Amino acid sequence: MQILEYEKLDKNEKKKALLRPAIKAQDEILKSCKELINDVKTRGDEALIEQAFNFDKVKIKKLKISKQELDEASKRVDKELKEAIKTAYKNIYTFHKAQSFKPIKMQTMKGVSCELVSRPIESVGLYIPGGLAPLLSTTLMLAIPAKIAKCKRIVLASPAKIDDSILFCAKLCKVDEIYQMGGAGAIAALAYGTQSIAKVDKIFGPGNAYVTAAKAMVNAQGAAAIDMQAGPSEVLVIADEEAKVSFVASDLLSQAEHGTDSQVMLLCLSKSYANALVKELSFQLEKLPRKEIAKKALEHSKIIVVKDLKEAVSLSNEYAPEHLIIQTKSPRKLLKDVKHAGSVFLGEYSPESMGDYASGTNHVLPTYALTKTHSSLNLADFYKKMTVQELSEDGFKKLAKTVEILAAAEHLHAHKEAVSLRLKSLQ
Repeated sequence: MQILEYEKLDKNEKKKALLRPAIKAQDEILKSCKELINDVKTRGDEALIEQAFNFDKVKIKKLKISKQELDEASKRVDKELKEAIKTAYKNIYTFHKAQSFKPIKMQTMKGVSCELVSRPIESVGLYIPGGLAPLLSTTLMLAIPAKIAKCKRIVLASPAKIDDSILFCAKLCKVDEIYQMGGAGAIAALAYGTQSIAKVDKIFGPGNAYVTAAKAMVNAQGAAAIDMQAGPSEVLVIADEEAKVSFVASDLLSQAEHGTDSQVMLLCLSKSYANALVKELSFQLEKLPRKEIAKKALEHSKIIVVKDLKEAVSLSNEYAPEHLIIQTKSPRKLLKDVKHAGSVFLGEYSPESMGDYASGTNHVLPTYALTKTHSSLNLADFYKKMTVQELSEDGFKKLAKTVEILAAAEHLHAHKEAVSLRLKSLQ
């Protein structure tokens, strides 16, 4: 990791210090995604089965996982893992259930009633990445709020062959349909439908650059809404001199092992702490099965030495991280000044891993500085809200003149007439 002393940098260098690695080969990815999406739109199921063989090296005869297959996969899951999943399920369910929307009904003036009510999104598609790290936890993070929201149809897609633990989570969450399909093709199937798969209204879930690009494409074409545009994973740690170097190093590595395009950042208070951290990283890195992935992520990651914690929070807000870990003597004191972060972890016993799996918060988070405008995934994402208004005759009379004047000012005669006609009928 590169060590930078912030106060010694010029204006341009300070700006570069907080840059994320560029997303490479974007044009190639977009071209490939467009071809894969069009292939699914044209050939449907046949294209998905072919893509499963080409990309996942798995021969499948059908896309949908049957109830029998689901039951058999669930039986194969280790008992200890099942219990861990159930504990995580309980915490995630409890936290998301508490987010339930309370309808608003009020009178803005006598006789004028306004309401805000919510309705679940009827059909949702949950994309669960597979590959080297089958994200069973993402199944819980997406399916639990979808179920709490009472979405009528919950569809799960994950690359073939779907890991047994993912299938167990899907069964636990009572997902309605499960399909073994991955990448841009899966996103296309969820957005447009195929011979055997009905389209969904909104697609949720993280994925690689191809999945991210495909989600953007189907959303732009109006085929399906999406949860958010998620880029490479990232974490920023703020540490003071009392923060345990081994803890901080482990937090940085836990994010670095996600992928070669992940970025980890440390804001600390001295060069000596930074040097100790680099030494500890090297020590812990050698023990990791995914050390080659983590090494590449560390190549574009940085340690920035700042003058004080106030400057650390200021730089964190500028960077706007997906995950923010505050390992200081009094972490909660800094929370009030945090403006932009997907999820915040306070204190030495709140590693990011807790939020990733089982504390109860959602781990589907905005990245690439989108935390300045976007929220972490929550129950509200599975609803849409609508307003209701009801005016009594007396309320209508009181408000009529105001609306007539406003409509006339906008030169919208029909709007004015809709009120004027009613007023005349009451005379």
